[in-house]
Amino acid sequence: MESLSHQTIPDSTLYVIGTPIGNMGDISLRALHILGLVDAVACEDTRVTRNLLSFYGLSKELISAHQHNEREIAAKLIDRLRNGDRIALVSDAGTPAVSDPGAKIVDTVRQSGLNVIPIPGPSAAITALSASGFPDKHFLFVGFLPTRAVQRREFLLNLKNVNATLVIYEAPHRIRETLKTLADVFEPSRQILIAREITKLFEEIHRCPLFESTAWLEQNPDHQKGEFVLLVEGTTTSAQTDLQAQHVLSVLLEELPVSSAASLAARITGIKKKKLYEMALQLKDSES
Repeated sequence: MESLSHQTIPDSTLYVIGTPIGNMGDISLRALHILGLVDAVACEDTRVTRNLLSFYGLSKELISAHQHNEREIAAKLIDRLRNGDRIALVSDAGTPAVSDPGAKIVDTVRQSGLNVIPIPGPSAAITALSASGFPDKHFLFVGFLPTRAVQRREFLLNLKNVNATLVIYEAPHRIRETLKTLADVFEPSRQILIAREITKLFEEIHRCPLFESTAWLEQNPDHQKGEFVLLVEGTTTSAQTDLQAQHVLSVLLEELPVSSAASLAARITGIKKKKLYEMALQLKDSES
């Protein structure tokens, strides 16, 4: 077994390798080392991976492993792994099994008792987060949203009160509709980071309030091109407090008049009665 940086590179192992998401210079030395040692590479698109390997002066047997044949290919890979082969698993860009094919292969190999070793690589989500400046201590990786408008809206409504930065992937043909839905569902003042074509020639990263996002998109036709990472700032503590107050008020209003409900809610929540009174009036209006 060869070694690199004090780690062994065992045979009979599936190596899940992260590859560049745009800039070829972003591949790691460890990834190149292992790609040079493996017996074959299972990949999403053989043409893309052949170009990648050729760029680094490598040539390997390529096995097509995409979302429609993962289980079938996994069985073939397991046979080879049991015979002592080292197999690399890559996607067209980024890390396999993260909003890309590969999870079923990894699962099947693990269920067979064989070894799986991850080789870290570029991540569009982490790259965008590092440039966002959002103060949230947590983030939630959402990935791609539902493609249908109604389902997408319902999905986002369930995330409205999450106190963490939301990481969303989006395609160019849906970006305008997605930004409009985000601005409609979330507070208009909430910050969004729009990262376009990360690490590529026309990379662009723009941060603004949600209510300005569609206007920025339409300023320039180029703003609508490429692959997107959207970061939506998590809900604030004050927003969460308001939501809790609304819930308390909605319960109290079932039994009490507006003024009494606001007074009791103020004692429960510590929020000023005047604000709660106005909130209660809005709740009453929305019910009528």
